Amino acid sequence: MTLSELETKRVEKAVLAFLEKRRPPPHVRPKLDLGYRITRQSLELFEIRPRWDKTSEKMEHPFAKATYIKTTGTWKVFWQRADLKWHGYEPAPQVGSVEKFLAIVDEDKHACFFG
Repeated sequence: MTLSELETKRVEKAVLAFLEKRRPPPHVRPKLDLGYRITRQSLELFEIRPRWDKTSEKMEHPFAKATYIKTTGTWKVFWQRADLKWHGYEPAPQVGSVEKFLAIVDEDKHACFFG
């Protein structure tokens, strides 16, 4: 199931506010930036960096993901471990809003998202 157009716009608004707060200064962004992707009912946050061996190419490194569960009206929270698999974020496996998810990522209390 996919997010509705209205839900997608609300998520984008919240994510853009989060990115405005967390993105590095403009002069650093060619070497490190943050981005997002909405796919179906999931929101994924990632770092954007140049490839180490081909600096003209960019790489994306996902670090946080939330998936909307329409039947319960909640978002499941995930983080990506070194094994490159998504794992449930145990301190808060589900939250009631995308804003709450972004607040958890921003706080990064357990150093899971930004190390």
